[in-house]
This record gives sequence, structure tokens and C-alpha cells, in this order.
Amino acid sequence: MKYTFYKKFCFLVALMLLNSCRESNRTKMEEGISNSVVTVSAMKNVMWKGELEGKVKLDTIVPRKGLYGIGPLAFLKGEILVNDGLTYVSKVVSPNEMKVDVLPEAQAPFFVYGHVTSWREQKLPKSVIDMLSLEKALNDLFKDINEPLIFKLKGRVKSAEIHIQNLPDNTKVSSPKEAHQGQVNYSLEDEIVEMIGFYSRAHHGVFTHHDSNMHIHLMTQDKQKMGHLDGLEIGKMKLYLPKK
Repeated sequence: MKYTFYKKFCFLVALMLLNSCRESNRTKMEEGISNSVVTVSAMKNVMWKGELEGKVKLDTIVPRKGLYGIGPLAFLKGEILVNDGLTYVSKVVSPNEMKVDVLPEAQAPFFVYGHVTSWREQKLPKSVIDMLSLEKALNDLFKDINEPLIFKLKGRVKSAEIHIQNLPDNTKVSSPKEAHQGQVNYSLEDEIVEMIGFYSRAHHGVFTHHDSNMHIHLMTQDKQKMGHLDGLEIGKMKLYLPKK
């Protein structure tokens, strides 16, 4: 009798552990984990379905050390950059002014993130002078890699164009044009910056636009300006990739 009970007990424990593993794997699949890069929801759900509410609260992502991520602020009220565990949020103040704060509790309607514990410098080809040549260089560099990747750029830009989403209150969104209502563009000149980017050939509409393999957020060295990168004229910069 005792032996039969013990066998049943062990079977139930094993079944619970198996279901737990299945549930964990299912959650990972739903979140879109690919090695070290994780996606939460998707850009297309915001643009076409109007899913503007926060889908992830950034202070729930652990560990914090070595955490990097980018995305818009919930309800498209700003931009988010997580740089080595610190969550920076930029918001529009005026057509010529923005405000950047550290807001650990910020939420995003879609987000891409990953952990990097150590970086290695990768030589940036001399041909890289702008956004188009940067993407071409990344396409060549990652041509044999099918998974999404994190990269970092540090140095001086001759000029850059960034934007911050600033959707009017109670706006309904069902297209990219509607989603970009209120967006404010800012121009930078001769700034030392750090840029966190995510690259993938297979995530168009998830964390990159349909016509690009990369999504980059830029922040100035003084941390007074930050936004989604739209244009770039490179001065002297270094490219960094995660160490394997």
C-alpha cells in the first residue's frame, strides 16, 4: 500500500514538473526568445491594431546588469532606451526641446531587449558614413547569422536625426500614418553619442520597420537627448558586438 502511494506521488510530482517546463517553454515561444534577444509584442500590433497600452513593465525584467533594450513608451508618449540596466525615457517638451529621465517603471507597447555581459570591438569599415552604409556593413557582417543580434556604436556624429513619439491623447491608431501623429523630429550636430541597436533579417514588423533590418536608439553623452535614430552622418565611431 505504502509503495503504491509512493509511486503515485512520484508520478504526480513528475507530471507537475513536466507541465511546468511546457508552460515555461510556451511562454518563451510567445515572447519570441531567440537566444539572448527577447521580443515583447510587435511593432505591427501597435501600428495596425492600435495596441498602445504597455505590454511590458521594464522594472520586471531581471537581471538588470547588462540589460539593453529599445522601444516606444506606452501610448506612444515617448521613447525608451535601456542601457546597461538603466531605463531612460525621452519625452517631447516643445519642437526644439525634449526631456530625458531615468524611469525604471516605464512601460512599452512593444519592446526588444537582451543581456550582454561583455562587449568586443569590431572594426567599422571606412565605407560606413551613414545609415545606408551602416546597414550594408551589418548585412555583410551578419550574413551567416540567422538570429537577432544586439550591437552598440560609440563615438562622434557629424550630424544625426532622431524622433520622439508624442501621440495626442485619446488618438485611435489603425495605420502607421496615424501612429506617427504628433511625432517630433530633432537634429543633432557634432555630438558624442552612444547608440544601442538591434539587427535581424527576420523581424520586419516586429522590432524593425518593413524596409530595414535594424532599429537604433541614440543618446548623447550628456544624456540630455535621446530618441529613435532616423538619419546619421558618422564622424569617428566604434562598433561593439557581444562577446561569445
